Amino acid sequence: MIVFFDYVLGFLSMILLIVCVLIGVAFFTLLERKVLGYIQIRKGPNKVGLMGIPQPFSDAIKLFSKEQVIPLMSNYYSYYFSPIMNLFLSLLMWMCMPFFSVFLNFNFGILFFLACSSLSVYTVMIAGWSSNSNYSLLGGLRSVAQTISYEVSLAMILLSFLVMILSLNMMDFIKYQVYLWSLFVCLPLAMIWFVSSLAETNRTPFDFAEGESELVSGFNIEYSSGGFALIFLAEYSSILFMSMLFCLIFLGGDLISWMFFIKLVFLGFMFIWVRGTLPRFRYDKLMYLAWKSFLPVSLNFLMFFFGLKVLIFSFLI
Repeated sequence: MIVFFDYVLGFLSMILLIVCVLIGVAFFTLLERKVLGYIQIRKGPNKVGLMGIPQPFSDAIKLFSKEQVIPLMSNYYSYYFSPIMNLFLSLLMWMCMPFFSVFLNFNFGILFFLACSSLSVYTVMIAGWSSNSNYSLLGGLRSVAQTISYEVSLAMILLSFLVMILSLNMMDFIKYQVYLWSLFVCLPLAMIWFVSSLAETNRTPFDFAEGESELVSGFNIEYSSGGFALIFLAEYSSILFMSMLFCLIFLGGDLISWMFFIKLVFLGFMFIWVRGTLPRFRYDKLMYLAWKSFLPVSLNFLMFFFGLKVLIFSFLI
């Protein structure tokens, strides 16, 4: 009976988390439009309700009530289910967020995150391919190449910290940063992580999947109404998750304090700030940055932490 209640509590926690994430995503889009508006010296959404606060809900109602247009030559089932899978994987990543309750605080949280973020590449690839449009295929190929390139340096940075704390449990990041944040110990890694997060979530200056000047909209060009809304939700959910992970790994990550959520909102604001400030990168430079700059630096740091750990163990023995 106790086990049954555990399962019920776990399920209710999941539902609550997903609802909170989706509401957070809705208001994050509003924040982005407001901030971009003020960067461009205008107001942003301010007509719907008080200061445009209900705007995300009116957008959602508009998008989900529109007619779904299916291209005639598309691969129907792949086309239909890839945005659903994209959002599902994006929300599934949140399940590894450590809670102090009975929730899914499992020991292999980092491994779970890496597995889910790698799988989301397939949904983008299938969405680009199944639309049967040259533009969406090109956008999908670009997006996949970019995501795979930057995932390597993200994994290397994570490995550096895993060597340091010798655990895959996210709770251990909190324990190891009680007195000193990791940001001060390895600032270059934090900066590489942030830039790689921008590339991983297809954000400016790395929004090649949505290169308006040459691809119109990238892999999601054939999607309208519900499908487009789901891809949109998945992207913003990933941004919030990457911000949360940054706070957890580099900024102390004390989940029961208000400061954690203030840091998370600030990092979300940084994503928007970068979008409003920087122009798009050139595609070959993007690849050079991943393979010739970030990868060697993160590999060097990994070797350094590995050597440091061996040195500490040899002294202890």
